[in-house]
Amino acid sequence: QVQLVESGGGFVQAGGSLTLSCAASGRTFSGYVMAWFRQAPGKEREFVAAIRWSDSVTNYADSVKGRFIISRDTAKNLVSLQMNSLKPEDTAVYYCAARQGFLLRADSTYDYWGQGTQVTVSS
Repeated sequence: QVQLVESGGGFVQAGGSLTLSCAASGRTFSGYVMAWFRQAPGKEREFVAAIRWSDSVTNYADSVKGRFIISRDTAKNLVSLQMNSLKPEDTAVYYCAARQGFLLRADSTYDYWGQGTQVTVSS
């Protein structure tokens, strides 16, 4: 029922910027928290950022705080991740996720997931 479709991944030089988008559909998201996770080869899936749909309150992983910005557009049902000052260690497949609830959870207990989009940052 809920569908999340990511776009915007690609190849970028270290220090550059890239913006990912997640098109959400299937229902009203007023009671949801939306998030971005990432997974690098050989590593566990890692929380990046989350946003509460109703009031735009956010939560960020320490590794991206000050560099990444998560936002949502209620009119277009879009969740974006603006990534600045990118580092090679940001290289990963990035996933959009959604869960019902109020808390901006940093764990992987989300109910819906997108297909992922590859971000590669070269040194």
